[in-house]
Amino acid sequence: MENTGEAGCGATPAAGTLQVRVVQSISEVAAADWDRCALSAESLAGAAESHNPFVSHAFLSALEDSACVGGRTGWLPLHVAVERDGRVIGYVPCYLKSHSQGEYVFDYGWADAFERAGGRYYPKLQISVPFTPVTGPRFLIAPGEDPDEATAALVAGLRALRQQVKASSIHATFLPETEAERAGDLGFLRRVDQQFHWDNAGYSTFDDFLGALASRKRKAIKRERRDALAAGLTIEWVTGSDLTEAHWDAFYRFYMDTGSRKWGRPYLNRRFFSLIGERMPERILLVMARREGKYVAGAINLIGDRALYGRNWGCIEDHPFLHFEVCYYQAIDFAITRGLARVEAGAQGEHKLARGYRPVITHSAHDIADPSLRAAIADYLAREARHVEAAAEALDAATPFRKGENGKEEDVRGED
Repeated sequence: MENTGEAGCGATPAAGTLQVRVVQSISEVAAADWDRCALSAESLAGAAESHNPFVSHAFLSALEDSACVGGRTGWLPLHVAVERDGRVIGYVPCYLKSHSQGEYVFDYGWADAFERAGGRYYPKLQISVPFTPVTGPRFLIAPGEDPDEATAALVAGLRALRQQVKASSIHATFLPETEAERAGDLGFLRRVDQQFHWDNAGYSTFDDFLGALASRKRKAIKRERRDALAAGLTIEWVTGSDLTEAHWDAFYRFYMDTGSRKWGRPYLNRRFFSLIGERMPERILLVMARREGKYVAGAINLIGDRALYGRNWGCIEDHPFLHFEVCYYQAIDFAITRGLARVEAGAQGEHKLARGYRPVITHSAHDIADPSLRAAIADYLAREARHVEAAAEALDAATPFRKGENGKEEDVRGED
C-alpha cells in the first residue's frame, strides 16, 4: 500500500494544510521523533507516568523486526503520521487486522453477528500495542500541538485509511481516559473494562504493605510466600546489563510452556526477547526462580518511570503459590524498592484482589462504519458499562485492607 496524501489526494497541498502519511514500518520513523511524541502524549493525558515502555520506538520496532507482527501474522503495520508543512504533529500505532487475536478487548461477538447478517467485519484497523493489555497513549501528539486539533487530524487520517483499505471499523484499545474522551467527542463509541493494579501508598518495605491489610489476609500472604519457596527455591531479579542470552533461553522455555497450554499459539518468538534485551535492557525486569542451580520459573516485567508492568509468566516445574510469588509479590517488592507508584499485573484475574491489587477501569474507543452495526454495539456498550462499573465498585469494597468502624480503610502506615 502506498503512502497517502491528504485524505488520499495527490494534489500539492497549500501551506498550513495537514497531510496524512501511512508508515508501513516504524523503522521509517526516527526513534527520537516517535519517542518525543509519545512522551508528549503521556503529559497531555494527564499521566504522572513520563515514559511508557510499550509505546516506545524500541518496543514496537522489536515486534516488527522479529516478525511477531507483519507478514502473515494478521497484524500488518499501517502507522499513521500527520504532518503540517513537513513537520510531524502526531503519530498513531496502527495495524490492519484480519482477526481479533492478541487484543484483550474482545469483539468476537460483534464480528460473528455482523458476518451472520451478511457483513464483512475483517479487515479492521487496530490502534494498540500488539499482545499488550496495558494502558498508554495511542494518539502520540508532538509537543506544542493543540491536542484536540491534532487528535481530530489523526482521526481524519484514520478514517481516510479505513476507506482506502475497506476496513469495517477502527478500534483504539487501552487508551488513557482523556484520549477516550477526545475520541468519543469525535464520534467513537466508548467501552470500559477492568483490570487489577497495586498502588504504592508510600510503603518503605513489603512488611509496611502487609501492615495495611486485615490480619487474616496478612497471614495468608505470609503463608503463601513461605510455601512458594519451601522446596528450596530462590528468587533473582535480573535487569539491565545483567541480562544474558542464557536468561532469555530459560525464560522463553517458560513462556512457550505456558503459552502452549493456555492459548495454543504463543504470540512472541525467541528473537523478540533478544531484541528488547538489546534495545531497552534498563526497562526490563526478569523475576527468575531457581532450584538446585536451575531456573524453573520466571516472569517478565517492563519498568516505566512510575509503574512496573507485569506481562508474561511461565514455569517448567509446578510449586504451590509460586505463580503468586513470582508475578505479584515480587513485583510489589520491586516497586517498593524502586519507589514506583503502582504495579499493573495484566488483564483479568479477580484472584489478584486478595493479594492487594484493586479494580481499575480501562478504556477503549470504537469507530464502526456500518450504521446498523454501530447502533447495536452502542446499545450493548451502554449495558456492559453499567455492569463493569457496578462490578468494580463491589470488588473495591472487598479489598483486603484494614477497615475502621465506619467501614472505610484505615491509614496504618508505620504501625507494627
